[in-house]
Amino acid sequence: MKKGNKLFVVSALLTSLVFAGCSSQQPAAEGGGANAGGGDKKIVIGFSQVTSESPFYTALVDGAKAEAQKQGAELVVMDAQNDIEKQNADVQDLITKGIDVLILNPTNPTAVVPALNAAKQANIQVVTVDRPTEEKVAAFVGRDNKEMGRIAGKQAVAILGGEGKATGKVIELQGDAGGKVMMDRHDGFHEIVGKESGVKIVEGPYADYVRAKAVKAFQDLLQANPDVNLVYAHNDDMALGALQVLEQAKMLDKVKIVGIDGLSEAVKAIVDGKYSATVFNDPTKLGSIVVDTALKVAKGEQVPEYVDGGTGLIDATNAKDVYNEKDVFAQMK
Repeated sequence: MKKGNKLFVVSALLTSLVFAGCSSQQPAAEGGGANAGGGDKKIVIGFSQVTSESPFYTALVDGAKAEAQKQGAELVVMDAQNDIEKQNADVQDLITKGIDVLILNPTNPTAVVPALNAAKQANIQVVTVDRPTEEKVAAFVGRDNKEMGRIAGKQAVAILGGEGKATGKVIELQGDAGGKVMMDRHDGFHEIVGKESGVKIVEGPYADYVRAKAVKAFQDLLQANPDVNLVYAHNDDMALGALQVLEQAKMLDKVKIVGIDGLSEAVKAIVDGKYSATVFNDPTKLGSIVVDTALKVAKGEQVPEYVDGGTGLIDATNAKDVYNEKDVFAQMK
């Protein structure tokens, strides 16, 4: 081969290698996603949950995890175990972990201020869920618990004889002392039932929305009030505790039960004729909504100060339609 031809071949080979190198890099730049060129990082959401003892809060976290995974975000959950001091410490830990936005289900609406201040100092926006705080935050995702109490109250009045004619004794199983949800579900119910002069309400102790505590409390209440006509519980888990006691006492046919949350076990009890009514409070949907809201906040998008998850009554007229044994809570259609 002549010298000129050799130079031409070497030059051609070098040129082809350069182009091959360029073409081999191109797909990585095109197909590497948001992070390929050092773009958007995964948003990290901190979630300080009030407790994991209640099935409602377990389902809320499950809904939040599913939505975070769906949207490609990271969710870090910490359980406050109904302890406000632990919750304030948990939030500080979440901030230290480098979260971008905080979801907070406050153990106490006022005593959680140290957690809110810590987030503010770290320039981290806060979205509260299920329970609001008295301090202003980016958004509150929840439901009107006072309206839930009113819905339960209207059903109780109807069961006891109707508006203006209702008579009987009601035992009320209450949630957590000082909790905003507890106070709203108490006040809404009393707003309606309190108008009925023929109805007496016996306020039971705080059972913290936990069935085991409700069973113990209701055993004592039933012994002191054997003439009870209706049980109203601030959630279905406590109401099902009362159902258990009433079954053991063979009094289930004499006492009606009204709860809140739409726990599937309670909905099945309605279908079976053991339970009168419950009120929708689909936690899975709430968890999904709060994560979606938190991500919008983290991205700087405008969101309403209050995001309403909606509610409604479940009774014998619609229990079969909304019951699904695979769901922990009845899902709103």
